[in-house]
Amino acid sequence: MISKYIDSAFVSLAGAAVLLAASGSAAAEVVEKSKNIAGVSVHYKVVLPSHYDAAKAYPGVLAFGGGPQTMNIVDGAIQRNWRDEAERRGYIVVIPAAPDGQLFFEGGERIFPEFLTKILADYKIADNKFHIAGQSNGGISAFHVAATYPQYFWSVTGFPGYLPDATPARVGALAKMCINMHVGELDTGWKEEMQQQAAQFRAKGMTVRITVEKGQSHRLDTLAGDGAARLFNQFEEARQGCSK
Repeated sequence: MISKYIDSAFVSLAGAAVLLAASGSAAAEVVEKSKNIAGVSVHYKVVLPSHYDAAKAYPGVLAFGGGPQTMNIVDGAIQRNWRDEAERRGYIVVIPAAPDGQLFFEGGERIFPEFLTKILADYKIADNKFHIAGQSNGGISAFHVAATYPQYFWSVTGFPGYLPDATPARVGALAKMCINMHVGELDTGWKEEMQQQAAQFRAKGMTVRITVEKGQSHRLDTLAGDGAARLFNQFEEARQGCSK
């Protein structure tokens, strides 16, 4: 099993993304919030679509940042992967920071499912189900939370990311979801781990698509900026019944 990936590049990129956002054109509204859940204060941000109407139901994404999953990382992920497409397509994207610095597969996951029920009380999410996604540690978090509470999710996406502790029960919990895995061609270790797991999923008849991003290492520039449209294309495909 690959150890958790903490890269200082996530932090510097997050700061740069915030500066770029300040000089860019108008984008979706981003709301910062906090809730007390499971005895800890959970800080998170919500990306709302343009012309947001609280009476209307929108498709929802629960996303996780990589590295240490701090609020600085959340800010960077919003600008890099989520904000523009959420505005353009009419999505609500929720991204929490790790409570008390605990990653969402190393104790931070204790805020679920209460965190999800509170989000569903605050916002109208179509069919009360989310897509769940994340990069690196966020991708591992996405798979971990999806396998623990599968009733809340349409699809799970790791870019990169995979299911930790892939017991038969946890693998089976993902069986009804569309599974999307993206990994860099040069991302040694992660690529092999994810390819092996994708083959395991396929052998069980699960719907999984793994894409090796050519010329990419751990940080996938191919899914940032305009490339983030590919993530949302997969979300929309999942709602219609994804293809293998």
